[in-house]
Amino acid sequence: MTSTDTSSSTPTTPEKIGAGHVVSRVAASLLGGYALVWGFVSLGTVLGVAAGMTYADAQTLLYLLAFLLFVVCFCWAISARSLSRVWLVFAGGGASMTLAAWLIASRLL
Repeated sequence: MTSTDTSSSTPTTPEKIGAGHVVSRVAASLLGGYALVWGFVSLGTVLGVAAGMTYADAQTLLYLLAFLLFVVCFCWAISARSLSRVWLVFAGGGASMTLAAWLIASRLL
């Protein structure tokens, strides 16, 4: 039987994880998740209005879906292996969806 040396692996036990890592992970889950959900709601509302829905109906539908998306984002940010990937997906996704919503809305008006 062979044993593997895990001394050089990433920290997995609570004793090895610093406070900065925990704060960054919580910030990613809350702030990054909010940014991603903001972009999702913006883009979805604009696309809903472009598809013929009233603004109020599109906004209400997207707010209901946004709650579910935020819970999924929060859970993923806490459980993901790579914190940098979480920040990249949340910030990049939120910014790109918000930019797309802004571009589509400017074309519609």
